[in-house]
Amino acid sequence: MRRSTRQGPASYGGPRDPAPGNLPAELNSFVGRKAELAEVGRLLKRSRTVTVTGVGGVGKTRLTLRAAYLGQERFSDGVWLVELSSVHDPHLLEHALAEALGLAGHAARPPRTEVAEMLADRQLLLLLDGFEHITDDCATLLRDLLRRAPGLTVLAAGRRPLGVPGEQTFPLAPMPAPAPTHSPATAAPPAQDSAVLFAERAAAVLPGFGITDDNRWAVAELCHRLDGIPLALELAAGRLRALSLEQMLQRLDDRFRLLTGGGCAALPRHRTLRTAIGWSHELCSPQERLLWARLSVFAGHFDLEAAEYVCSGTGLAVDDLLDVIAELVAQSLLVREDTATGVRYRMLETVRAYGAYWLEATGDATRLRRRHRDWYLGLATWCELEWFSPRQTEVAARIDAELSNLRVALEFCLEGSEDAHIGQYLAGSLWFYWVGCGHVAEGRHWLDRALELESEHEESRLKALWVLAYVALLQGDSIGAITALQECSDEAERTGNQLAAAYALHRTGCLALVTDDMPRAEELLRTAQERYREIGELNSDVLMGQVALAITVAFQGDLAGAVALCDEVRQICEDHGERWTLAYALYVLGYAAWTRGETAEARRLLEECLAIDHAFRDLVGAVTAIELLALFTVTEGDPEEAAVLQGAAGQLWRSVGLPLFGSRYFNAPHQQCEQQTREALGAERYEECLSEGARLDLDAVMARARRWSTDRARVPGQRSEERGDSAPATHEPAASPSAKGGETAG
Repeated sequence: MRRSTRQGPASYGGPRDPAPGNLPAELNSFVGRKAELAEVGRLLKRSRTVTVTGVGGVGKTRLTLRAAYLGQERFSDGVWLVELSSVHDPHLLEHALAEALGLAGHAARPPRTEVAEMLADRQLLLLLDGFEHITDDCATLLRDLLRRAPGLTVLAAGRRPLGVPGEQTFPLAPMPAPAPTHSPATAAPPAQDSAVLFAERAAAVLPGFGITDDNRWAVAELCHRLDGIPLALELAAGRLRALSLEQMLQRLDDRFRLLTGGGCAALPRHRTLRTAIGWSHELCSPQERLLWARLSVFAGHFDLEAAEYVCSGTGLAVDDLLDVIAELVAQSLLVREDTATGVRYRMLETVRAYGAYWLEATGDATRLRRRHRDWYLGLATWCELEWFSPRQTEVAARIDAELSNLRVALEFCLEGSEDAHIGQYLAGSLWFYWVGCGHVAEGRHWLDRALELESEHEESRLKALWVLAYVALLQGDSIGAITALQECSDEAERTGNQLAAAYALHRTGCLALVTDDMPRAEELLRTAQERYREIGELNSDVLMGQVALAITVAFQGDLAGAVALCDEVRQICEDHGERWTLAYALYVLGYAAWTRGETAEARRLLEECLAIDHAFRDLVGAVTAIELLALFTVTEGDPEEAAVLQGAAGQLWRSVGLPLFGSRYFNAPHQQCEQQTREALGAERYEECLSEGARLDLDAVMARARRWSTDRARVPGQRSEERGDSAPATHEPAASPSAKGGETAG
């Protein structure tokens, strides 16, 4: 940047420039950051010391410079930039400050005294940059100057706060980056600030460059892969002299090797992305560097317990770890966040990758990755047990938070056959998350991969097989389910594994259920329940088998028997604090209440069911509940709303699998609802309502259902006949009664 030539505060003779200072002129445009600039400006009005913190390359310097430009009218004696990155000797700090303020020639007295006297009656903003390596000395000097100069304000940019009294900190995040998409064929999102920045810098290298429909995906992917870090984006734009966007994406696996250069005019620490991050690395203590490297085995967020288990050891005692983490947070190498699952930490990917490079260099990477795997294996085991407890919601949130790390652990297990059995066990132990929290497809991915590998640990393989059959059924893949169940059943019989044999019977019964073989389904499911009782197995999945049995007998006309089975399930769920399986029991009970003409109770039960499904993001459970809610709604006299719900269900099925499992039994209530709704609305209006519903996501459907019930409840004491509902007081069951077909069918 080029320096301005404005008059300095030390030039006493003659009239002063109304805006003195030494801020460099901006050589290119400033992009985005409107909210951040506004917040920094607000903080400067409240506090005399504001520090913008953040990792190297995130844009701290540029943001503070821009904020200083925008706010300089408030400071009659100007804004003065002091660059301290090249001041390695703390004793030279006072000299550097004096020089920046134009006092370099007054050496008769200590520079601190000269500076303090000059600032005493000034209204001035001091802009500090690159102070991290001399933070303590800088803080000591500033405390003295702020005390002696009431008109002094300090705006600093660094990895960590200065630590002076009254300091306000502003953590600067990377620029918003477009969400990742899977392929160029997927429509890219609108340009975010990071994409605009990249495009503007790219245009300086390739005149005429801009974001077009042809390159929008590549730009979005590049910005996402570079975390929206401005320095990385600007260096990447400079590579367009030699590489296309597609070539850069192909080479980003070694981003540090690729992004070299930056021009001789740049500050030394900004010449490469490696240098930007390395600048922070050099300033760390040996323990901080070691922890940085070890923490690189984590993906996304992690908590203190995980870090203590994985990273403690030689050179880093567990009792010291919290203090070292606090230092990394203070230096903006770690980000501390308060989440629903407690305090968690994360590294930007660029910082993590730099740490991983050093971890590989130490030769300790494999050991750390194994410790990481072991921690998350233990976590998954605990969560599977706690799923059948009042902590079910907490377990779901915990796995949500840890999913990135669980993926890394699974990947490590599946790199070779040595740990294949651990990968099979881990993928199988997460069954409750795959099927209960809306991750069926991902579960299928990991289970397929795990079972491709040979393993001599039959118990782990058998568990993965019955879980694979479960998710395959939910996807409507009967062939995949049959294949897995046959192997599971044969091997369980050969090895005498009674538990695996019971689960194989259970899943085979569910397969018979969704393929409309009700007598066989009932026989298999009853036998499985007997086996579970003999073994002493009781959990959410076992109870799901009982709900599946209830559905089977309901489909055969024994609604009272189905109610008895689900009442028992409901009682056990309430005793154990279980909610997920409870939703399925409530579904069947709600349907039974509807057939008895108890419409208010039926809707209450079904809406509670849907609320639980929504809380767990259980799409299979939710979409089958919405199908039945549509039937309730049309019989309550609102065919338009029923058609909207059917449209929403149709859209959700696309994310789930085969609609209503391809079963005529499961499809019967849908057909009944469609027939009544079409007759009431006419074909054209029915299709319009379907289209309206197809635009709704699950959140919108939930809000709509609540609003509908609230609106209906505003007319108290009114019977359905008085409201003009078309339904009679009682309802005949559909030709084949519907059932909660999600996980029960799996």
